[in-house]
Formats: sequence, structure tokens, C-alpha cells
Amino acid sequence: MELQRARNHVTALTAVLTVVSLALVFGAVLGAIPSTFIPRASTAVLDAIPHVNAVVSTFAIGTIVAGVRFIRRGDVGKHRAMMLTSLALFVTFLVLYLYKVTLTGAADFGGPTAVYRFVYLPTLAIHILLAIVCIPLLYYVLLLALTRPVSELYETSHRRFGRVAAALWLVSFALGNVVYVLLYWLY
Repeated sequence: MELQRARNHVTALTAVLTVVSLALVFGAVLGAIPSTFIPRASTAVLDAIPHVNAVVSTFAIGTIVAGVRFIRRGDVGKHRAMMLTSLALFVTFLVLYLYKVTLTGAADFGGPTAVYRFVYLPTLAIHILLAIVCIPLLYYVLLLALTRPVSELYETSHRRFGRVAAALWLVSFALGNVVYVLLYWLY
């Protein structure tokens, strides 16, 4: 019964989940979530989060690419497994990132002003924009996939939106790794 209701309201559920997710993200980034509500990890754990997230992002890039390749070969089961793994990696990344940002704030860029203005900020802006755009797309294709049998998915816009979501997701993860390299390795 609940599945049928969800199936009939994929767009509305997508909107609600998107608003809640973005409220949490912006609440953490803008400091609206008090850090006193969250248990504080050691400095070593907090310092490790960006490095762990870079590894998580790299694995997510691999699982998204594998998922796309599997569906092109017609292997729906492996496609689903890879995309659900990608989603789990994305959630892991986001939870760790928001935890760190809530407790310590955003990382400061320590490089030259020219690199900051012409490389770091544009890369970060595109990464953030794509991540924001991906959220409703991901919810939409996920809800379509979870509320319908595979045979019915071909009659929905899952494929069309999934292609866009996967492409944007890949670029967002890749640019996130570029931001990581700029922040934690080069400068």
C-alpha cells in the first residue's frame, strides 16, 4: 500500500526530500545547526575526513561509471547494484562532510589569490551547483526505480533523467576531488 502511494507521488516525494536535504546541507554550511548538538570527534578524526571523502568520491566515480557500463550492456541487476552503491557512497560523503563543516566550518583556501579567484572558486562553484542540481535528479530516478518493476521503468523517464543525473554526478565528484587536491595537497 505504501509503495503504491509512493509510486503515485514520485514528483511530490522528490520535492519534499530535496527540500529537506538542501535545508540540512545549507543549515550545516551556513552554521544554522549548532555544533553543541553534535558529539565532537577527536581532531585526528576531523582532520582525516577530507582524505576519507576523497577516497569515497573516487570510489563513487568508479561505481557510477560501472553502473552506466552495466546498463549499456543490458545488465540491470549489476546496474542497480552499482547505482545503489554510488548512492551509499554519496550519503557517506555527505554525512562526513556535513559533520566536519558543522563542527569546524568550511576549509580555508591557502593558495595565491589568482589561483583562488580563477581556479579554486570557479571549480568549487561548479562542483556545488552540480551537487545541488543532482539531488532532485537522484531522488527522482531512485524513487522511480524503487517503486516500479524493471519492466515498467522503460515506460518512465528514468533513463532520460538517469543519464543526466549520472553525468552531472560524475562531474561533481571529479570536481570535488580537484577541490580536495587544491585545498589539501597543493595549497
